[in-house]
Amino acid sequence: MFFDLGVRDFLDRAETVYPDRVAVVDEPDQPAPSWGSLTYREVARRARAQAANLDALGVPVGGRVAMVSHNAARLLVSFFGVSAWGRVLVPVNFRLAPAEVKYIVEHSGAEVLIVDPELEHLLDTVTAKHVFVLGRDDDAIWGGDGTPAPWAGNESATATINYTSGTTARPKGVQLTQRNLWLNAAVFGLHTTLSDDDVLLHTLPMFHCNGWGMPYAVTGLGGRHIVLRKVDGTEILRRIEEHGVTILCAAPAVVTAALDGAATWEGEIPGRDRVRIVVAGAPPPTRTIERVRAELGWEFIQIYGLTETAPLLTVNRMRSEWVDLDPHEQARLLGRAGTPALGVRIAVDTDGEVLAQSNHNLDGYWENPAETARVQEGNWFHTGDGGTFEDGYLTIADRKKDVIISGGENVSSIEVEDALISHPAVREAAVIGIPDEKWGELVTALVVTSSDVTSEELIKHCREYLAGYKCPKRVEFLDELPRTATGKIQKFKLREPFWQDRNRQVN
Repeated sequence: MFFDLGVRDFLDRAETVYPDRVAVVDEPDQPAPSWGSLTYREVARRARAQAANLDALGVPVGGRVAMVSHNAARLLVSFFGVSAWGRVLVPVNFRLAPAEVKYIVEHSGAEVLIVDPELEHLLDTVTAKHVFVLGRDDDAIWGGDGTPAPWAGNESATATINYTSGTTARPKGVQLTQRNLWLNAAVFGLHTTLSDDDVLLHTLPMFHCNGWGMPYAVTGLGGRHIVLRKVDGTEILRRIEEHGVTILCAAPAVVTAALDGAATWEGEIPGRDRVRIVVAGAPPPTRTIERVRAELGWEFIQIYGLTETAPLLTVNRMRSEWVDLDPHEQARLLGRAGTPALGVRIAVDTDGEVLAQSNHNLDGYWENPAETARVQEGNWFHTGDGGTFEDGYLTIADRKKDVIISGGENVSSIEVEDALISHPAVREAAVIGIPDEKWGELVTALVVTSSDVTSEELIKHCREYLAGYKCPKRVEFLDELPRTATGKIQKFKLREPFWQDRNRQVN
């Protein structure tokens, strides 16, 4: 007997087993009217209504629906309302500049574009066949009690296209199938020991690799979603206390925010000996891991992966063999990327590049067969990261591709360099990431100029073309950039002064 795996399985189980349980508590402070608390019965009803309304618009199976939104119950429901009936959700980073959003919407061929009210200005330059604004157009998207046209399901069908910055100036659309998402969610839930008692705080942007799969996993197991629109350390602690949060996923910058919030928190830190925080994006310093465990009293879990791998590749979690070690040594061991998740194979090639095989690696890059073939050569996914794999544990040592991870978000150095060089005073530019305790890596520009210009002017210029988090936070002026005999910029020489005291080239 065979049944296609699909994201609708998670919604169907939640509605069948936990129909009257509170499924999601929406962000109360947002420009669109909050949806408040919804049961799983109501989540399923709104998802079916969304699918039926897409039927009415004539959006076919396989049609793309782009959504540019902060974390919201509306976005959570759309993971099912769009993909569970065969269409493709394109969750777009709300921090992107209008030109970047325009490229993604056009490149994906999205027929429907849904935007947050704070982002309505995007519609001045970004358009699609059907355009909606959250709150104002809710009835057209989630209204009614319509029954969607049946879809038999196809686990090989693309369920989401997630755009990620890579080594080229243009983001690539990662096609994740129904099977990819199902298996990633199931394996993720297994390794983080999710249950129906869990309460997830959405500190991770849902657009970021589909909230790493937690919207599916927590739903399927009947847990509760607490929506957080904006990351703030004190507010994270307050929501943990108010809602009994047990788990959250976070980039290193969110970890720092929580620690900062704890410094001024009055009374016992909420969630002590209850909360587990799953961290990815870049390995935090050992000292930060120590502080999470000691000052917050939370369990620290680290994972490693990429959007292209849905994302789970490795997991690092405290184990019984380490109980007698001192806390510093435990934290050092937890700083590694981790062990292969169930069903994942890890290898390191002769050049030191980390390779991975799994059933939740991407199907391909949208309309980019050449790049798809390159990263999947030899039936291994080529991560572009350098590392070592010893005693069952992967350690990331450096980044082979020129991607900077700042605050958990990918920044293409080439994309930033293009923006810098478009300024008439800039003759050459190289962009690198340097260590930063808050952001992990700080986007830093090293420029050669042909006329006078200030760092402030260059940063302001970049903001016209790029999202704020991609813009350089630091600019240094050089007389020339180091190059090879063939003229290629030697970025390793530029990085050396900033990383020379570190034993690995990521932070």
